[in-house]
Amino acid sequence: MPTRYIWAMFRTLAAALILLPSAVLAADLALAPGRWDVTSTTVDMSVPGLPGFIARMMQGKSKTEHKRLSAGQGVEALIAPDPKARCHVDVQHVADGKYDQVLTCPQKRGEPVHVTRSGTYDKTGFVGRATVTGTTSKGPMRIVLTQRAARVGD
Repeated sequence: MPTRYIWAMFRTLAAALILLPSAVLAADLALAPGRWDVTSTTVDMSVPGLPGFIARMMQGKSKTEHKRLSAGQGVEALIAPDPKARCHVDVQHVADGKYDQVLTCPQKRGEPVHVTRSGTYDKTGFVGRATVTGTTSKGPMRIVLTQRAARVGD
């Protein structure tokens, strides 16, 4: 599998996990309106065909997306996938300060990837973990990310 395909897949997945579209469910805890940063950090990755030095370079790297929430929106708005990624929300539970979400995201080539997310939230944002699994042409892949959202301004 070409390295550029793996990079493109990783960028698509990162965008799907952290971009802000619409809320999927009604919020049980409204967050303060304003600017929010959603940061995803690669903790571990196993992608067959990806050179080891690239995998090592990716570990510990973060990507921050800058989002804006309107009044009345909750954590669902921060964890909703980017519509451009065409991910389907298979399961989502948001209640009592905890969230769980399972997504299926199509790829340009090959089988879709599955994203499982869980974490905790309060009025200051969320902290969680996302695990991306799928199959490349060279075998099964797995990427683990930590995620954090925090309000950064009006």
